[in-house]
Amino acid sequence: MISIMNVPKTNWLIGVLFLFSHLAAAQTGTKLRLETCHSLAKTNYPLMKSYSLIENTRQQSMSNTKKGTLPQINFAGQATYQSEVTQIPISLPDMDIPMMSKDQYSLTGEISQSITELFTVKDQTDYVNINAETNANKTDVELYKLRDRINKLFFGILLVDEQIKQTELLENDIQRGIDQTTVAISNGVALKSAADNLEAELLKASQRSIELKATRKGYADMLSTFIGKTIDENTTLEKPLPPMFSDTIIRPEIKWFDSQERSFDIQRKLIEAKKLPRLSLFFKGGYGRPGLNMLHDDFQGYYIGGARLSWSLSAFYTHKNDKKILENNQDMVDIQREVFLYNTRLELIQQDAEINKIEELIETDKRIIQHREKVKNTTRNQLKYGAATSNDYLTALTAEDQAKLSLIIHEIDLLMKKYDVQTTTGV
Repeated sequence: MISIMNVPKTNWLIGVLFLFSHLAAAQTGTKLRLETCHSLAKTNYPLMKSYSLIENTRQQSMSNTKKGTLPQINFAGQATYQSEVTQIPISLPDMDIPMMSKDQYSLTGEISQSITELFTVKDQTDYVNINAETNANKTDVELYKLRDRINKLFFGILLVDEQIKQTELLENDIQRGIDQTTVAISNGVALKSAADNLEAELLKASQRSIELKATRKGYADMLSTFIGKTIDENTTLEKPLPPMFSDTIIRPEIKWFDSQERSFDIQRKLIEAKKLPRLSLFFKGGYGRPGLNMLHDDFQGYYIGGARLSWSLSAFYTHKNDKKILENNQDMVDIQREVFLYNTRLELIQQDAEINKIEELIETDKRIIQHREKVKNTTRNQLKYGAATSNDYLTALTAEDQAKLSLIIHEIDLLMKKYDVQTTTGV
């Protein structure tokens, strides 16, 4: 085993410092992806609480629906006094015909089991489930709107980061010009004011860097609020790869429309079920005076059991109108679906035209930058010999900077537009 004491102290210290530098870099530098922001924003958004409420409501409604098939138990009691009672209009010798009392009492309990509800409970539970699914899909639609807001903030930060890098390159070019001008001044072919002019432009570039960093912080703070995670100057946003395109529209709105369509099918079954006769089995027990034997004037217990059939014809009165209302609602959803798809396709056409335009602008930007770089490099070399002034160099440098900024803006805008297409189609 080799002892640490045998290792030269210098190498040992270098190794420790190297290790700590990598640990510090790992702790301070964090990376963030667009997909991660989408996921965190959805989880952190207050509307997410709606899902648990929808599920709780579904479970409670399902429980109530199933309990509708349980035996129904009713209790009733009454005490009455009536001015006249039924009497037998005959009299017989040596026979006392009993009379009913004018004060009567009864206490009854009945248990009944609906037979019809046993056949319709499936449709009722299906309606509860599809209603919960529709509400959840509607929540999905509202949450999907977050994608566009997150995209704008994410790509806004990417754009600012690229502009900050370009400003740093501009500062380096200005510094090179200052160095060349300093040589020219020492050779007596340039005035001191030329260097001062470049120094002032360097300070202006530093000001632009300060403004850009402040803008980045504003975007980062808003994105941090959405995703519930701190984004600072050490957080690097990974530039996403261009997404895959598809003509298929699979937005959450489609699922929302589909669930409403299935809901109408179930409601149609429930409307038909209203016309069915109600059949139930029952058992009724009681205690009172008189009982079932009207001629027995003492308190007694009794019971009745059997089947009960009832058929309310009132459902036929509104059946036609109920079906028409349901058809109108279904037609309204069909129209909403058609309008949504129509507007979405129009939006895709516009986005495709924007993408083609930006791609052409990018190719032009690249050619412009090539020419601007040649002019800048030539002018910078001329500074050393006094063949060009600092203003000439700044003019060439500014033109190149504007061309590079235009390319940066167009490249980030192109990437964002492609993700806008992805958001529009839902793919």
